[in-house]
Amino acid sequence: MRLALRIEYNGTNYFGWQKQKINKEKTIQYFVDKAISKVANHKVNSICGGRTDTGVHAFSQIIHFDTTSRRSNLNWTKGINTFLPNDIIIKDIFNVDENFHARFSVIDRTYRYIILNQHTQSSIFINNFLPYKAKIDISRIKASFKYLVGENDLSCFRSSGCSSSSPTKNIKKLNIKKIRNFIIIDITANSFLYHMVRNMVGCFIDIGTKKIEPKQIKKLLLSKDRRKIGVTVEPKGLYLLKINYPKKFNIKVNDKFSLFN
Repeated sequence: MRLALRIEYNGTNYFGWQKQKINKEKTIQYFVDKAISKVANHKVNSICGGRTDTGVHAFSQIIHFDTTSRRSNLNWTKGINTFLPNDIIIKDIFNVDENFHARFSVIDRTYRYIILNQHTQSSIFINNFLPYKAKIDISRIKASFKYLVGENDLSCFRSSGCSSSSPTKNIKKLNIKKIRNFIIIDITANSFLYHMVRNMVGCFIDIGTKKIEPKQIKKLLLSKDRRKIGVTVEPKGLYLLKINYPKKFNIKVNDKFSLFN
């Protein structure tokens, strides 16, 4: 039997999603697999829909695992959450068939980056948003989107150590909005390069603060040179927002994330 789970987590205290030989007990997957294994009464190795890096959060991570154990959906979720740290929580469970694969069945993923654009920092949100003092003009950033939407070679946004077989990705949608002092950037693509979102946001900040012009994005793409792009922003403002699957798998997510909608 194959089950899928939707997980929300704060990545501040973890070395990313994936279990590692080093620091293996400080990854999100370590705690999730350990909790599922206790409820299932056998060892579980989960597969995730989008691996997140150190310090990155998730509103909606999707995983799947196989089990021979029978539990009600309520007992699965309540039982697993009992054994999880309080910064990781199972939100939903889905009964799926063996054709479903959390990683390979993905249509696209959406990542959200949140900037707190004000003069003073916030002690409450210190690990959840990127603080930035200089005024950011989101209309300038929005003007650059037309050069990025669609299929492009995104080598200029690709950090060293990337294992992707191709730098060409299809950015399906870009959106930016400002709510009070928060700037929210959503990027939807078929797949992502290593640090791609964080590098793009660094570039967007340069555009929004008038360090470069929006139309320069076109030249940067053609250069395929990471060195021509600005800084890689911190991971703490980055969230895996949503993973989209074919309708036949019935992976429905109803959260509206009302704070930033």
